[in-house]
Amino acid sequence: MKKLVLIGNGMAGVRTIEEIVKRDAETFEITIIGDEPYPNYNRIMLSNVLQGKTTINDININDWDWYKDNHINLLTGEKAVCIDKDKKEVITDKQQILAYDELIIATGSSAFILPVPGSDLDGVIGFRTIADTEMMMEAAQNYKKAVVIGGGLLGLEAARGLIDRGMEVHVVHLLPTLMEMQLDAAAANLLKQDLEAQGMKFLMEKQTAEIYGEKRVQGLKFTDGTSVECDLVVMAVGIRPNVAIARVAGLEVNRGIVVNDHMVTSDPSIYAVGECAEHNGIAYGLVAPLYEQGIALAEHITGGQGKGYQGSVLSTQLKVAGCDLFSGGKIHEDENTQAIIVHDQFSKLYKKILVTDNKIVGVVLYGDASDGNRLFNMLKKQADISEYTSSSVLSKAGQDGEEDLVASMSAEDTVCGCNGVTKGTIVHSILEQGLTTFEEVKGCTKAGGSCGKCKPMVESILAHTLGDSFDVSLQKTGMCSCTSLTRDEVVAQIKEKQMKSPKEVRMVLDFASAEGCSKCRPALNYYMRMLFPEEYEDDKASRFVNEKMEGNIQNDGTFSVVPRMYGGTTTADDLIKLGEAAKKYNVPLVKITGASRIGLYGVKKEDVPHVWEDLGMRSGYAYSKSLRNVKSCVGSAFCRFGTQDSLGLGIKLEQAIEMVDTPHKMKMGVTGCPRNCAEVLTKDFGVVCVENGYQLYFGGNGGTEVRECDSLITVKTEEEVITLAKAYVQYYRENANYGERTAPWVERTGAAVVKETLLNEENVSELVTSFDKARATYEEAWSSVLSDQKKREMFEVIKG
Repeated sequence: MKKLVLIGNGMAGVRTIEEIVKRDAETFEITIIGDEPYPNYNRIMLSNVLQGKTTINDININDWDWYKDNHINLLTGEKAVCIDKDKKEVITDKQQILAYDELIIATGSSAFILPVPGSDLDGVIGFRTIADTEMMMEAAQNYKKAVVIGGGLLGLEAARGLIDRGMEVHVVHLLPTLMEMQLDAAAANLLKQDLEAQGMKFLMEKQTAEIYGEKRVQGLKFTDGTSVECDLVVMAVGIRPNVAIARVAGLEVNRGIVVNDHMVTSDPSIYAVGECAEHNGIAYGLVAPLYEQGIALAEHITGGQGKGYQGSVLSTQLKVAGCDLFSGGKIHEDENTQAIIVHDQFSKLYKKILVTDNKIVGVVLYGDASDGNRLFNMLKKQADISEYTSSSVLSKAGQDGEEDLVASMSAEDTVCGCNGVTKGTIVHSILEQGLTTFEEVKGCTKAGGSCGKCKPMVESILAHTLGDSFDVSLQKTGMCSCTSLTRDEVVAQIKEKQMKSPKEVRMVLDFASAEGCSKCRPALNYYMRMLFPEEYEDDKASRFVNEKMEGNIQNDGTFSVVPRMYGGTTTADDLIKLGEAAKKYNVPLVKITGASRIGLYGVKKEDVPHVWEDLGMRSGYAYSKSLRNVKSCVGSAFCRFGTQDSLGLGIKLEQAIEMVDTPHKMKMGVTGCPRNCAEVLTKDFGVVCVENGYQLYFGGNGGTEVRECDSLITVKTEEEVITLAKAYVQYYRENANYGERTAPWVERTGAAVVKETLLNEENVSELVTSFDKARATYEEAWSSVLSDQKKREMFEVIKG
């Protein structure tokens, strides 16, 4: 077997190995040298990690098992330091000598650090690696002010992530507009406005003269004499190809390692691919061309007769919430171009297509980038657009629907730019592997596995390829009949576009009904209240009738009145009030409820406010999607088996969690010993008191489908119990579908995922902060009704 050595365990190099193994798994004995202590990961997703959208573990492209399964010898945390071309050997910093027959250099690039005074201070970093990302996340925990130098793609993504982690961020940019390599002035101005609305601050047309501080950075000074204070500086001003090892070895090097169309260097047995390579004078820094290079090299090294790499036309998307943009090809008009421009200032939409001789040569989209891949594929193919109309931004005349668009695409058209996946690859995989769902396609081809913006197109290709055998029931279902978008997609769009009302959501996301339906109206009202507790005013009209009326309507049209009784306890005075109210208003039924409270059943509608007024008690929320009660035994206060004060803890827990809306009703329980008299192991959240503390459980259900709780952890104090209960409730609030109980939510999410989240102190702190922020916005229901004449009028009976 031939010895094949790859220097670099990054995206371009490993993609090349994937393609080689796919074509010929027998010829090469493969060794990969990587200086980071990780398997191959998706570097373009680091901004999502920083922004908190995903975790480092979730961005692995190939895990450790992939290397083993493909018989690849992986050396991590080790750096190649020397290439001996004559002996055909690579020497590492750990003094390993690796012989090769064929060598691939994929050393990538490094962040360019401005050579200004102070650039070596602590707190000055680039943004290229997991280590950089972890340093930024750690800095955000300990410091408050950051400066990002560079208003390009990477700089803006870094700035957004630091803002999301609680830092005040200034972006310093040398030029008057952002992302000048990808956007024209009109689109750049829209981008700047949206980012400023998100809290990002800009210092435009500023040149850094000095970074000052003693041991750690304290601020920046600019050439115009102004300055800004900061605790962290992130350099995002460009990259430098890592070519030192190639230059020392005597390979031809300009800015990058010079290669031909087959990625061969000046030595016929050495190849270069990725950001370290220079092809026809260009060193590329985006992932799509690097993957194209990898495919060309794999074809050549396995004996194929391909035409090689022909260079790339670049396209760009930004992974920042609320900023949907796409750019490809030319961005500025000249004497040889004609421009089709749509600029909707009201909706902040901007679309520009540059045309030369009836062919697209440039695309700039902002606000709605859904046409990006389609237009870019037309650009790359140099398609004649004379048969198209510009009325809807170059939709083909008479062509309606996604399916027609999919049918018109060629096999070579790129669908997933992040991972370089074409339509042909997806169709081939569907047919050869028997794939039937988007998740299966993503797992097999990686299409849609990074930023996810191509997911709708992948699903359309799936439907088009399978035809009549396409099973819609296996695919995602929308949150209601008004939209095909799922709950998660709707919530993500609300966050990204910072929409502030359900009506705006329905309009912007193109719901079939502008007024919504009985399913999405209450759901959207809940999601808005959950996402923006301090800004969004609850819309009672969108709630189900029981919540709207703050009481359960009985089968005869009367109401139940169920006051709060913390821990099932009451007082003599409250018992007297309940008895007097029952007599005064001729209440037909007074009953101890299953939640250990006293309920008055059969109260006439017009009497309901008066009953609550006479009682002067808090609502028990027996009708709401919130915490109903915390069931408890008497515990150590009276029981000889009780190990802790379960009654007292149950009351504290109920007082801490009550009133806050949740996706469905919640029930909790605290039992004073493992005899479990309070039946806590089938509650949404359960506490078992033991000698050494409190055992916590979650995700139980005692209804028609019984589910026993999963164990979470044993803690020592009541404060820890309440903290974890708040975090659990908030995690459920933020991630469950409206109307979904905790038991099916835990089953769907995975108990291990829930547990892992709640055992992370940083997550718990963030969740509790969010819960407390929401809790502070709630008023006790019946106090609010009685003090508002409009709300009281809902209970008046109109007499004819």
